[in-house]
Amino acid sequence: MSKIAKSIYRILFVNQGKLYELYARSIHQGELYGFIEVEELLFGERSSVLVNPAEEKLQNEFAGVQRTFIPLHSVVRVDEVEREGVGKIRPVEGGDNVALFPQPAFPPGGNRGKD
Repeated sequence: MSKIAKSIYRILFVNQGKLYELYARSIHQGELYGFIEVEELLFGERSSVLVNPAEEKLQNEFAGVQRTFIPLHSVVRVDEVEREGVGKIRPVEGGDNVALFPQPAFPPGGNRGKD
């Protein structure tokens, strides 16, 4: 029996001091050098009974997005998984097994407007 279901990928990346966890059906090296291209973002079905604020925040941020480009240096990990999980945005905390390397050359909110 052949496997008809499309692959599902979990993408973990860092953006502005937060760790994003996205699920998508398509991921590949984009035409923009240094970026990966993520298409067909997956979000859980909305239920009138249960509302997950973490996933709702993520879904609102990516509302209307058909394709997103993520810088390679921001990607922490990409996994092919059997089924979709719950997407999240959470703060990056020290002491994890994940080392953020390399760091951005110019941290967000750096020295802008201090001159």
